[in-house]
Amino acid sequence: MRYYFASLLIIAIFIVPWFATNYPAAGSVIVATIEKAGAEVAAVILVHKPVTVDQLKSDYASAATPGNQKIRILVVPGHEPGYGGAEYRDIKERDMTVELAKDLTNFLTKNERYEVFTTRYEDSWTPQFADYFKSDWTQIGEWMRAHRAEVKDMARVGSYSHVTPTVYHNNVKDDVGLRLYGINKWADENNIDIVVHIHFNDYPGHADGQPGKYTGFSIYVPEKQYYNSTSTKALAQTVYKRLSKYNAVSNLPGESGGIIEEQDLIAIGSFNSVDAASMLIEYGYIYEPQFQDPDVRHTTINELAYETYIGLLDFFEPERAAVVAKTYDTLVLPHQWSSDITGKNDSPGDVFALQTALILDGDYPPTGSSANDCPRSGRLGPCTKAALDQFQGKYDISGEKGIAGPKTIDALNRIF
Repeated sequence: MRYYFASLLIIAIFIVPWFATNYPAAGSVIVATIEKAGAEVAAVILVHKPVTVDQLKSDYASAATPGNQKIRILVVPGHEPGYGGAEYRDIKERDMTVELAKDLTNFLTKNERYEVFTTRYEDSWTPQFADYFKSDWTQIGEWMRAHRAEVKDMARVGSYSHVTPTVYHNNVKDDVGLRLYGINKWADENNIDIVVHIHFNDYPGHADGQPGKYTGFSIYVPEKQYYNSTSTKALAQTVYKRLSKYNAVSNLPGESGGIIEEQDLIAIGSFNSVDAASMLIEYGYIYEPQFQDPDVRHTTINELAYETYIGLLDFFEPERAAVVAKTYDTLVLPHQWSSDITGKNDSPGDVFALQTALILDGDYPPTGSSANDCPRSGRLGPCTKAALDQFQGKYDISGEKGIAGPKTIDALNRIF
């Protein structure tokens, strides 16, 4: 961008006066052209104001005083109304992301220091974003191109280098990509502090209607050369800690670290296009068993939203997070089991709570298995039966192998 200004300055100082003296008509045309070009350039001058860790914490503290600006959080359900995202059998990622966004928004709004925005519903953009995409479409394109040009300039002078991504991501259609940049632009213009993009993963190497081989959640953050990287990673670490207590971390090569730095994802600020701390959370793979039964899916999504909410609060106010999360850091405990769990006509809620209790007791996943092998599925399968054996051995319960009979139920109710 500075090269454009330099060129305009040279023309203005040396060439325009000569034209104005010798060719008045031509000089006036050049002046008008320069004024127009200058206006267009000025419209996309890039001023970076990345949110820092210290600033976030300071602003959160000051938000306790009525009248001060709150921490502004933008929740972005992945994909577009009625379009895009993974699909598995009759399940659509784009609907799951809206459900989780609603749950997360409901939790976040309980904190009087947050102001929460969202981008869309199931079938439409929120009016705020629908109007913005319509009124600012041309400016969004100019703004995007200015960011790309800036990063190219940085690369030319050696202050930026491209890093090959460790995970392949699908390309998006031009208009979809431009709307994502539009969300970034809106976030910058509206002083958003935190952006959370919600997604569910898929692995293309599986047959239709059959689960793939990878499972687990992951969090994408801006690569360290981007201005919003440090603050995003600090937030992502507290969210990761909460999510990983009850959920498997992705075992896809490149995602196994749980938190992945990425340069090319528009959502988290490719080409340095977001000032806010911006993370993209893949909450699991759409074909995983906990997403197949509708009741268990709703419980799982609500749990994931709750864990994200507590994880964000851990960053700002860990003492308050501990109080909010109470004893178990989950919404399904404490739980009252009233029926035996035998594998026949079990309540999925009872089994889900059982699996959660067994995680806390250190029995689930059972010895020899991983969290990727044994998600909280709401089903009494081999993982849960083996974990029950361990639990029963620990509490001297006999005669109930592979099920939760009266003695096991009594122990569960006493402990949890």
